[in-house]
Amino acid sequence: MIFYGKQDVNDADIAAVEAVLRSDFLTQGPAIERFERRVAAYCGAKYAVAVTNATSALHIACRAAGLAEGDMLWTSPITFTASANCGRYCGADVDFVDIDDATYNMDADVLEQKLAAARAAGRSGRLPKVVVPVHLAGQSCDMVRIHALAEEYGFTVLEDASHATGADYLGGKVGSCAYSDMAVFSFHPVKIITTGEGGMVLTNRADLYEKLKLYRSHGITRDPQLMTHASDGPWYYQQVDLGYNYRMTDIQAALGYSQMDRLDQFVARRRHLVARYNELLRDLPLRTPHVMDGAGPSWHIYIVRLDLTKVKKPKTQIFAEMRARGITLNLHYIPVHTQPYYEALGHRPEECPVAMQYYKEAFTLPLYTLLTEEQQDGIVAALKEVLA
Repeated sequence: MIFYGKQDVNDADIAAVEAVLRSDFLTQGPAIERFERRVAAYCGAKYAVAVTNATSALHIACRAAGLAEGDMLWTSPITFTASANCGRYCGADVDFVDIDDATYNMDADVLEQKLAAARAAGRSGRLPKVVVPVHLAGQSCDMVRIHALAEEYGFTVLEDASHATGADYLGGKVGSCAYSDMAVFSFHPVKIITTGEGGMVLTNRADLYEKLKLYRSHGITRDPQLMTHASDGPWYYQQVDLGYNYRMTDIQAALGYSQMDRLDQFVARRRHLVARYNELLRDLPLRTPHVMDGAGPSWHIYIVRLDLTKVKKPKTQIFAEMRARGITLNLHYIPVHTQPYYEALGHRPEECPVAMQYYKEAFTLPLYTLLTEEQQDGIVAALKEVLA
């Protein structure tokens, strides 16, 4: 069976994990900071905070931004639910900005229109405190425009870069936070690099960095400057805020650090396979991915869209027939605003019509570094049979 995604772990990765298992620290040890420093240096950001997963990363990033009850968070409807749920964890309300029909990322034009409408409504309008653009498939959103709108309207920009480790944007790396306050990566096994489970928040702001570290570990500190009075002794700590146990282990960090040795190789391989898919699928009734000027995607996933004027077979049948041939397809994602939880909060499908059309047409083909060209040829051959 060929699955849509798969980790790439080699002997060097296993040796790195084994070294930690034989060391003095399995958690809260030196491997964490070493991994954080390496990712921050690679991206060109000042600070990085490693956590249990990207969901917890989004949560503490929202907390660090001061998001709370009565506030608003805006994000894309085409994402995993965590991009919206992080706002709800903080008691905030969530709204959605429809996607661009070409890139499937947050549409900066729609964002600008929605912001202007909220401002024009005066007291009845609610501007966002946090906006979470999602770099779907590893392609950056139009961060220059989103950053400019943040400057005008005063919201915090939190990049959900869970798909985009190793991606490029306008000559820099996604994660540099050149156009945002914070950026979040995911290290789930199907992502670009893996720590098993894991995530990270990057930022260039020292104030956010200190808050992120605090919220990662119970709101507890040993820093005398953060305490309410002088320390009672070397054993002393204080809980100065309500935090969480979102700590990554040294075992995970060692795997992530080792995987960083091959990050550029992973991205190059994914880009090669995407270029092959684009060529092999050229004559099928499908729309292949569009790349925005200035973006260099890392290609976590490969999304195509059916031409429904030519393909009358339902997607359920396409999925079933491909699976019968040993190939699993996937769909990224069901529009979040249509989930029962968000419908119960008052959201309706028609809020994001471009996302709804995308949902009718899109599906994800297998893509991972260990996918061979022979397997890829077989996937395309199977898809030709099924679509015929």
